[in-house]
Amino acid sequence: MTVRVVVDSTADIPPARARELGITVVPLLVLFGDEEFRDGVDITNEEFYRRLATSPVMPTTATPPPALFEQAFRSLIADGATGILAIHIGSELSASYSTSTTAASVVMRDTHVPIEVIDSRTVSAGFGLPAEIVAAEARQGRSLEELAAHARDLLSRIHLIAVLDTLDFLQRGGRIGRAQAMLGTLLSVKPLIEVRDSAVVPLEKVRTRSKALDRIGELIARRGELEAVAIAESDETVGKQLETVAQTFWHGPIEHFALGPVVGTHAGPGAGAIVALTRQ
Repeated sequence: MTVRVVVDSTADIPPARARELGITVVPLLVLFGDEEFRDGVDITNEEFYRRLATSPVMPTTATPPPALFEQAFRSLIADGATGILAIHIGSELSASYSTSTTAASVVMRDTHVPIEVIDSRTVSAGFGLPAEIVAAEARQGRSLEELAAHARDLLSRIHLIAVLDTLDFLQRGGRIGRAQAMLGTLLSVKPLIEVRDSAVVPLEKVRTRSKALDRIGELIARRGELEAVAIAESDETVGKQLETVAQTFWHGPIEHFALGPVVGTHAGPGAGAIVALTRQ
């Protein structure tokens, strides 16, 4: 394998699968006040969600400096990589893509090894699943040009629809007003969102969680013939609920991606999504 795949940690690829496929994960940062944690390195998902539920300080997130991406690229080149494909969270959701692009230009200038950096325009399993697919192809000897073209094609066919358990985290992030969040809580409203073209797009507000989960299934099933389905989940219970919904319209294998601390900061506990790769 001469072409290697790099993602940032918001791809939420399980560590064992990343190791198996040879995917390098660059961690983004989560901050609780003055305390800084590398996503998936210094704090586990379980530790993060426990702290999220009890901390008086709302966490924030940050992109690591270009040097961290440079280090990842240089390490892979030193290990024999003759090309690198880096895929990142949507550029309107994080600075990871631009930071990685800056780092790649420096490393390419020094080493002359080609690095292709792709803006996924999505988040979590929305680009974690395509990254896994092209990483498997890289192990079969596909060229950087072929892998980059296939990654872009896959990303153009990805659909991610999520349910949030509470409006509080949208309110804390400044996306909705406090009065609206309080009303939503009183009415047991569960907002459905879609991540599309690097933006969080509100879809519907559904009364009760069970109806919201069923509604995700209805919306995904309408997207056309499916090639693959994945679940992104904040906890095992959410994952099982969404898998049950997905099995009503999809009878193939379903991969699970655990929403990590960076994504969880913005989605909150109890969040989950169905991610579908359509054939067209």
